[in-house]
Amino acid sequence: MGSRKKVAVVTGGAGFLGSHLCDRLLKEGCRVFCVDNFITGSEQNIQHLYDNKYFRLIRHDISKEIRMPGPVDYILHFASPASPIDYLLFPIPTLKVGSLGTYNTLGLAKLKKSRYLLASTSEVYGDPQEHPQKETYWGHVNPIGPRGVYDEAKRFAEAMTLAYHRYHRLDTRIVRIFNTYGPRMRIKDGRVVPNFIFQALHHKPLTVYGTGQQTRSFCFYTDLLEGIVRLLGSGYTGPVNIGNPEEFTILQSAKLVLKLSGSKSKIVKKPLPKDDPQQRRPDISLAKRLLKWSPRVSLEKGLAETIEWFKLQKI
Repeated sequence: MGSRKKVAVVTGGAGFLGSHLCDRLLKEGCRVFCVDNFITGSEQNIQHLYDNKYFRLIRHDISKEIRMPGPVDYILHFASPASPIDYLLFPIPTLKVGSLGTYNTLGLAKLKKSRYLLASTSEVYGDPQEHPQKETYWGHVNPIGPRGVYDEAKRFAEAMTLAYHRYHRLDTRIVRIFNTYGPRMRIKDGRVVPNFIFQALHHKPLTVYGTGQQTRSFCFYTDLLEGIVRLLGSGYTGPVNIGNPEEFTILQSAKLVLKLSGSKSKIVKKPLPKDDPQQRRPDISLAKRLLKWSPRVSLEKGLAETIEWFKLQKI
């Protein structure tokens, strides 16, 4: 008998990161089930996979119970609104997918004896008072602020994932994702990179909130995917930061987008939103030691590729 293909379930598989993850897992030789309710996902991200016999789309809200036929080797829970515009527009679905969605997918993993990977986020650190942020840092989060619906949903999801690991001995992984960007981002999703690119390509002023001196660390999607695949194949069950430790101010990022796009747009400043983090930079010592992983794509190279992709969308 031939060896069976590994089966992977990707929730949120029609989203920016989820769709790229579906691509990567198919290339790794898996059979992939993409689960999405299309609140923020897009069919355009996965249409190229419809003719692949090893890919299947399941339209489903993972906040409700799901059943899968046959064996499932991997469950990767990526379903969630992931930008401020989205989780402020859908606060309750965001909380539900982080709580009920995590509960349902963990239950499926327990039933199928699957390896489980939770997509968490650097937002669990909130507006951090430790810099850079290590996995051991507990965070500085306003649980009732407007961003709390996302931050606390992910913090709860991590707690539940490790509870299943400790109590049910479930084989779990947790990736804490830092600002990731690249092709397939929604142009108006509210995050800084697509915002700047859209404004630059349409000759609109680039909106910088606050002084622009707040920092972010931007990771290109291909680097992130490599880290996720390595984490999935590792034996480590605790949270792992995957991100690019090279730190840029928001103002520097805006100027780089202007340079790469050739735009003559001006930069305008607006008041900083409530609870917006002042700095964000991952300590990736654990990923380097454990996964032999570090990012390879510079911000300039990654932004150039992302800008070209957005130009082709004619948005």
